Amino acid sequence: MSPLRIIVLAALCYILYRLLFAGKKKEKPPPRPVSSSSTAVQDVLVEDPVCHTYVPQKQAIRAAKDGKIYYFCSEKCCQTFLAGKGEK
Repeated sequence: MSPLRIIVLAALCYILYRLLFAGKKKEKPPPRPVSSSSTAVQDVLVEDPVCHTYVPQKQAIRAAKDGKIYYFCSEKCCQTFLAGKGEK
């Protein structure tokens, strides 16, 4: 067989293969049901009013001033804010 015939035969086999098997797409598994625990927000980020760092609310230091709760990244930021130096 000549090299040209081998190339043509290989091309025809490839085209036949693509026609037969390319149309059969793999079936996707059915989607998993969404539970409320998997989509629930785990924690909210809050901004420190002094250094403007975002901290997870559960890990933040809390302080109340004028009836409002503020969240801080550290004791230093908390003390600065309560002393009135960090307010804008």
